[in-house]
Order: sequence, then C-alpha cells, then structure tokens
Amino acid sequence: MRNLSVLDRRWVVRPVNQQSMESLCQKKNLNHTFSKILITKGITESNYENYIDPKIKNFLPNPFIFKDMEEAIKKIYLHIIHNNKITLYGDYDVDGASACAILSKYLKNLDVDHDIYIPDRVKDGYGPNIKAFEKIINNQSKLIIMLDCGTQSFDSIDYANKKQVDTIVIDHHKSIEIIPKAHAIINPNRFDEDGSYGYLCAAGLVFIFLVALNRHLINEKYFTKNNLITPDLLDFLDIVMLGTVCDVVPLIELNRAFVKQGLKIMSKRKNLGLKTLADMSEISYTPTSKDVGFKIGPKINAGGRIGQSDLGVNLLLSSEPENAYLISKQLHDLNLKRRDLENKVLIEAIEKADIEKKNNIIVLHSNDWHEGIIGIIASRIVDLYNKPCIVISAQKDTAKGSARSVHGFDIGLAIIKAKQKNLIIRGGGHAMAGGFSIEAKNIDVFKSEINHLLNKIDNKLNNDLLIDLALSPQALDDNFIKYIEMLEPFGSSNKEPVLMLNNIEVSKAKIVKNSHVKCFFKTVNRFIDVMSFNSVGKPIGEYLLNAKKSRFDAVCKVSINYWNNRQNLQLILLDLKVLN
Repeated sequence: MRNLSVLDRRWVVRPVNQQSMESLCQKKNLNHTFSKILITKGITESNYENYIDPKIKNFLPNPFIFKDMEEAIKKIYLHIIHNNKITLYGDYDVDGASACAILSKYLKNLDVDHDIYIPDRVKDGYGPNIKAFEKIINNQSKLIIMLDCGTQSFDSIDYANKKQVDTIVIDHHKSIEIIPKAHAIINPNRFDEDGSYGYLCAAGLVFIFLVALNRHLINEKYFTKNNLITPDLLDFLDIVMLGTVCDVVPLIELNRAFVKQGLKIMSKRKNLGLKTLADMSEISYTPTSKDVGFKIGPKINAGGRIGQSDLGVNLLLSSEPENAYLISKQLHDLNLKRRDLENKVLIEAIEKADIEKKNNIIVLHSNDWHEGIIGIIASRIVDLYNKPCIVISAQKDTAKGSARSVHGFDIGLAIIKAKQKNLIIRGGGHAMAGGFSIEAKNIDVFKSEINHLLNKIDNKLNNDLLIDLALSPQALDDNFIKYIEMLEPFGSSNKEPVLMLNNIEVSKAKIVKNSHVKCFFKTVNRFIDVMSFNSVGKPIGEYLLNAKKSRFDAVCKVSINYWNNRQNLQLILLDLKVLN
C-alpha cells in the first residue's frame, strides 16, 4: 500500500527557529516540547508573560482612539440625563445577544429607561430594517443603539434621521468607503480605521464603550449626584467572554484576556442564566472555551436560528430561577431540533459539495434547507474540504446565504464586492464569516462571479495540513497535560496544538453515536484516548475500524477531556498515513 495520507493531504511540519526556542527554554525554564509549541504560535520571551497570563489592563486601549467614540459618549450621556428612552437593537446571534445584555445590565444599574429589539431571522432578516425602526420609534424611543449590526444599514438610519431619532452603531463588520449617516459608528473595521482592533467582536467593543461611558459619568459626578453605585465592569466579563468565544473571533491580545478572565468570572456562576444553562449542559467544573463554544453557544444560537430570537438575551438578563430554567430548557430543546435538521441537511450538502469541490469556493443551494442552519452547514463543509463555503437557502424568491472561509480569503470583503456589483440585495461580514440576501434567480451568476474573484487572489489556498511538531507518543504524559492547560483558552488564532505521532498501533476501535469512531493509540506503557469525528463511512473511519495489526503515522489535535472532576488527554484525529 502506498505511503499516502488517507485524506490525500500534504503534511507540513512548521519550521521552528532553534535559537528562539533555546532562548525561551532557558529564560523561562521550560522543556523543549512546550517551547516548540509556543514558538509555532509566535510566542517568544518578550510576549510570553502576556500570553500565559493575559491581563485586560495590559491590552485595553484608550477607548477614544476609535473614531466617533467621543461623539457616541456625548450623545448617550445627553439621552441619559434627559431620561429619554433608548432601544438596543441587536443581532440574533450569541455576540448580538451578549452585546445587548452587557449594555442593558449597565443601563439598568443607572435606572435608564430602555428596551431591547432582536429581529426575527426569517421575518426581519439580518440587521436593522425600516419596519422595525418604525415600531421602535412609535414606542417613543429617542436613541437607537445598533449592536453587532448597522454598518451597512443606510435606509434604516436615514429613516431614523428623518424622524429625528438619534442612532449609534457599535459593530465589527466590514464597511465600504461610504458609511451610513448615524450620529456615531464605532467599528474597528471601518474603512477609515487602521484595523489594529479589527479582531474584536461586538461584545468586546461594548465593554470598551462602557469603559469610556463609565469614565465620563464619573467625571460628570453622575453617580454621586444620583446616589448610585458605580458599576464594576469586570462583572460583565463572563458575557464579554461568551460573545468573543461564540463569534469565533481571533483569541489574541485583548480577546485572549477577555476570555481568560471571563472564564474565571463564569466559574463563580453569578449570572443566573449562564449558570442554569451550564448546569443543563452538565458543566459542573470550571468551564473552558471549548465548553462555551460547543455546549453553551449552540444552545443560545438555537433560539435565533430556529426559534424565538430574543431567548438568548432574555436568558442572560434573567433574575428569576424559574424563568432561567424555562428559557434554558427551551433553548436545550431547540438545539436538539437544530441538530436533527443539521444532520439531515449535512448529508445532502456533502453530496452536492463532492461535485463542487473542484472549485476554489464551494457554493451550495437548495429550496429545502432551513435558513437558520445554513451557517452551521457552511462551517461543516469548510472543515471537511478546507475551502471557503457559501450555503444558500432558496426557499423564497429572496434567498438567504451564509458564508464561512479559511485563512487567505476575506469572505466579508467578497460579499461587499458582490453587493457593489448588484449581485446580492444586501449583506456583510468579516474575514472568516458573512451573510447576505440574494434574488434566487441570481444565484448561478453570483456563484460564477465569486469563484472568479477567488481565482484572482495571489495567495492561493492549499490543502496542506500544518503540524506544530512531531512527537513520540511516550511524551504525552501528565506534564504534557499541564503544559496544554497553560495554552488555554483555545479558539480562533490560538488552536490546540497539532501533533504528528509516528508508528502508531490502533486498538479497540468502535462506532460512537452512529457518526464518530472512538479508539485508542497503543504505546509502550499506556493507551491514549482518540476520537475521529464524523468519520463513519469515510476513509479514516474505515481504516480505524479495520486496522487489525496495521500501523500508522497520525496527525492529531490535542484536547483535554474533563469528566468526573478528572482530566484526561484526548487526541482528535485529523489524518492518517498507513505504514503497512
């Protein structure tokens, strides 16, 4: 049998600067294995401390470096002191819910009259719309703050201006060179920003906005005059963390600090809604970013995907145990329904993707797919084929599309260019994800144009599997687990280390939950727990289940599995090479 990767991918071990590695070893008293992993992540002795123990104070910028921050603070302050009603208009995903919840909690501390509007995914679509603004304005709101949306909302903001209602946008999605005429647009991805903080999500931006507002209110002696306690912004970090993890923004610098510190706040279980949902998700230990991303986030997102769009924010603001339980149960049940829908659609999507995989970007569409799950399907296809993917639900004349990308192709920019060419009705996004609406009759033209756009990119996408280091299985001991914990929280731009293990023997392979294969790698003195997800019926799964005495080289992602207050190393299998 040929010595090829089962997935026909080229394995590339990242080069390591030996001098930097030796220096890190000596200066920080680390072993070579851990130092190698750190160097592949761009960590040297100069930024080691900020990586291992990221503190918010070391990364938090002066809020007023953001364009329009000063105007936004002055405007909201005027509405606060004049007791005007404020509406928070948030996106229906976890980041939108988190941003709304953080700002709502703060305004509640100030006894400010406000309400929250989360649009319905199906009825309203993404972002602000005139009908929603009409309702909000008729309900006597004088200021609308758009959170995690609004950067492309020209018509809605023009409508508010005509009605003499002020608008503020706090968003992180890419803008074109013309922006709406809101009173203030705080967005690190505005065309006229330098992009230094373009990695932030809406929840993180709201935290920075509140740092500025808090400072302004203190300077104006607002809390003293009104006999109010100054809010402790650190109490909001669990919700900032939630939005940051679930929006899959890069876990670097300030984001890494938000998540590291936010997980500590979440472990204190002060937020009743988060505590209740964590209990229902069987998270009884100190949570990890993986728990938040895979157990908490999908349940909150399920409300916006296929249920009631405001369930997520209502949970985060819940103060009654019974109410928190009922919402958590509702989200739990909706997530089960979402999974069933997803499994059915994924089978169909993979069949279509196998035909489309020759293209640089995989564009799939169907009249039968629920628009609430197309983003998840796009993510699954990206994972399987390592190519950007757009999935379109064409259930109506106006179809909805959701896009996910890989490093090297800015999908948000591609969507903006499609809008400029009038190929789509509206849409937006950031480098790794986006969404849009499109006339169903234009799907084929759109598909052709976006493939043409990708073909013009100099940085061609490739199918290489990048490996952090080659390692002996015997090195995966208890000390190795401790080192892996030091690398957490894991997420976008801080992935779990990818290891290459040589000459592995597979033992006790079995099918789990009809889709996955669980097995053990046999070493000289132990068995290592291994999972191969969604591999049943695929080449990797077949090799594992029929391994017998075959030996393999394996590429795996490192994970720590927490169960019954114990932690165990678990490897997530990515690819195999058959040796005999």
